[in-house]
Amino acid sequence: MSRLGDRAVIFGARGAIGGALVDALRRRGVGEVHALSRQPVAAAPGIYPAQVDLLDEASLSFHAARLGADGVLDTIIVATGLLHAPDMLPEKALRDLRADALAMSFAVNCIGPSLVMKHFLGLLPRDRASRFAALSARIGSISDNQKGGWYGYRAAKAGLNMMLRNAAIETARRAPHAVIMGLHPGTVDSALSRPFQKLVPPGQLRKPEDAAEQLLDVMEAATPAQSGKLFAYDGTEILP
Repeated sequence: MSRLGDRAVIFGARGAIGGALVDALRRRGVGEVHALSRQPVAAAPGIYPAQVDLLDEASLSFHAARLGADGVLDTIIVATGLLHAPDMLPEKALRDLRADALAMSFAVNCIGPSLVMKHFLGLLPRDRASRFAALSARIGSISDNQKGGWYGYRAAKAGLNMMLRNAAIETARRAPHAVIMGLHPGTVDSALSRPFQKLVPPGQLRKPEDAAEQLLDVMEAATPAQSGKLFAYDGTEILP
């Protein structure tokens, strides 16, 4: 069995990082990878796609019951996120704030992953190692913020980091071997980063496949003492 167990779930499996994580988990020997996304991905040996909306609790509840009926889950990863949309860009100043854009950022970047925790953390085993991770961002660190701007995205990711910390404390009472963590993947070549890639220094734009492998390395190495914390793809801890 893989060090990440035999049953894994990826939310956001249609995205660049999510899809790369699905493939990487299979390469590492995880026998059953459930690839969940708003638009289903293609099925393949060991990969089981399903359609889910993170903001639809009925959908999350249904899939949690469906997957839980077959046993516990060893690894759960939420690889979703929203930085921009057709009528939404990161705010450069307070004058750019809009209630609807802020609400959308919090919905996708904080509320959705939190609802996944509500419905799926109970499926982690009580008696052995397991892992739950959500893609967060260094930009969500309050202590690391030296430039300002990007109000909604920063605040939503900071909120997600707090939700992960809370969930880690609660989950430890039921599943003491579990690790609940946030992961910063770096700047990855994806739809999320595409409008801003010209700002990335040469050589620092990362391939989804490389990011996925490094993120799984960090997850494999994590211990319960690190639960509730945020880590970069190279294993370094990012302070709140």
